[in-house]
Amino acid sequence: MRTLAYGSWPSPIDAALAAAHDGHPEFVGFVGDEAWWTEPRPTEAGRRTLVRRRADGTQESVLPAPWNVRSRVIEYGGRPWAGAVHDGRPLVVFVNFADQRLYRHDPGSEPRPLTPVSRVGGGLRWAEPQLRPQTGEVWCVLEEFTGDGPGDVRRVLAAVPLDGSAAEDRGAVRELTEDRHRFVSGPRVSPDGRKAAWLAWDHPRMPWDGTELLLAEVADDGTFGEPRVVAGGPEESVAQVDWGFDGSLLYASDRTGWWNLYRDHQPLCPREEEFGGPLWKLGQRWFAPLESGLIAVVHGRGAALLGVLDPETGEVVDAAGPWTEFTSTLAVHGDRIVGVGASPRSAHEIVELDTRTGRARVIGAAHDDPVDPAHYPEPQIRTFTGPAGREIHAHIYPPHSPSWAAPGDELPPYVIWAHGGPTSRAPLVLDLEIAYFTSRGIGVAEVNYGGSTGHGREYRNRLREQWGVVDVEDCAAVALALAEEGTADRDRLAVRGGSAGGWTSAASLVTTDVYACGTIIYPVLDLANWASGETHDFESRYLETLVGPLAEVPARYTERSPVEHADRITAPFLLLQGLADVICPPVQCERLLERMRGRQVPHAYLAFEGEGHGFRRADTMIRALESELSLYAQVFGIDPPGIPTVELST
Repeated sequence: MRTLAYGSWPSPIDAALAAAHDGHPEFVGFVGDEAWWTEPRPTEAGRRTLVRRRADGTQESVLPAPWNVRSRVIEYGGRPWAGAVHDGRPLVVFVNFADQRLYRHDPGSEPRPLTPVSRVGGGLRWAEPQLRPQTGEVWCVLEEFTGDGPGDVRRVLAAVPLDGSAAEDRGAVRELTEDRHRFVSGPRVSPDGRKAAWLAWDHPRMPWDGTELLLAEVADDGTFGEPRVVAGGPEESVAQVDWGFDGSLLYASDRTGWWNLYRDHQPLCPREEEFGGPLWKLGQRWFAPLESGLIAVVHGRGAALLGVLDPETGEVVDAAGPWTEFTSTLAVHGDRIVGVGASPRSAHEIVELDTRTGRARVIGAAHDDPVDPAHYPEPQIRTFTGPAGREIHAHIYPPHSPSWAAPGDELPPYVIWAHGGPTSRAPLVLDLEIAYFTSRGIGVAEVNYGGSTGHGREYRNRLREQWGVVDVEDCAAVALALAEEGTADRDRLAVRGGSAGGWTSAASLVTTDVYACGTIIYPVLDLANWASGETHDFESRYLETLVGPLAEVPARYTERSPVEHADRITAPFLLLQGLADVICPPVQCERLLERMRGRQVPHAYLAFEGEGHGFRRADTMIRALESELSLYAQVFGIDPPGIPTVELST
């Protein structure tokens, strides 16, 4: 073991390696007996492809570049594909990102458009397609822009002909519901085809605040009867709905303070843990009924495991294996369950569980160590005490190398990571971006601050009207606790985050003196303007919960906005932004930079053409990661080998 200062250790985990392993599979499904899913391709301009696993175990990318299987509904998207076996062959429909049209793909032929292009505003967008080949239709969520503004939009459930007759004719799309609700999720049709259930909600609520579960009769001609509300409300979030094979209505509701499962309105497994989560993308699934009557579930408290619930006994048996975290996507076929699992030692993989044998195995996107796993971090699950004695959950990743150690009297620098959302959480999984820092001798602390998911509604509600306060305080409390216990160097603490985490990073630099520097990635910086037209429709009223109604507390919006208090920023910072971001647009960064002009605070601004909210291209991610490390090197006085220097201007 050789000795070198923290932050200066040579590491085989470079930015290109981290970028190549960014992202993970999503939206699993079955096409007949075959498992299919979407996968990221960072080196192919950040597109997502559709992957097919054949019966013999071989895998293939179904669609070549530049096809990009990704929906823009509510900007965060949703399930972008569906498939079935029809006339003995796979029949697949998918949304192409570039034009947002719905396409039909019969393997062996070129995809054919099913929906038209609209030149109005953001056009026509589709999500959660559900094939109904027996009626010659695919049922979807339709998002239709009626003007140029982000709020000029309507959303309904709609039926698209599979024969392509609507490809140039908007009038051939059959609307299944009226646009009485601002947001809807895709319909789930009962086994006998006579009922449809879906979720709906309206501004100013977000789906984790309150949704309504709607039920309607389906006539023989495929039209919907008058919908009625059967569950949910302003303070009850129904996260998902489905039907059992026996025709029972299944849903996940947080009416007790935890997302638990219900069958025909009766609790199946009442526990203080989550069987649901925040609906950021339409089509997320935390449970899936099997023909046997059992239910596949993704559940847990502070983590999410894959299990099988027996609704008659309430017993849950979890899948055996190394996976400690499963994402909110599930598919079932016969006795088979497919999900996406990961762990602190493995990236996200496609996992199949056979409910007859209890055997779980990897069937796709198998983790393959690109370097010796000895270079991976060894995380700790910690609970810290914050202001007023409140608990703060965090994952601590100390510096770790199999070859290097620091001098005995030196404490390591630490970067506090604030996750996005903010109604979300940081999962405990292998992330080579984290390993990029820890393998060089820089510690990372992921903070699941008050407001994060996974710990019940009460924990989520800590952030109500307290955004920019509780999140900032909790991150600072973890940083200072690490310093006080001798884990981190008090003078070499940094904060970083993207989206809502970018807000927390910027707000932390404005309101605290805890950090020596910060990395701010596609952030919210100006609350008043963000709430009055500078973001997309989905989150346009989010701040009414996080901060308070703008009309009632305008001073609060001013007081908490980093852009209004640029004079309080004294620590160096790096600002990273996608120029195609419509959720947190670059104008907010530009406004902050204008107010920083001449203030002699070292900073750098990197703006990336073609990138939106969340970087997807390998070259972008490489430059962003290397620039972040360069910032820390300059501020912390370390010398990581082979890292280009980002120029900090004043």
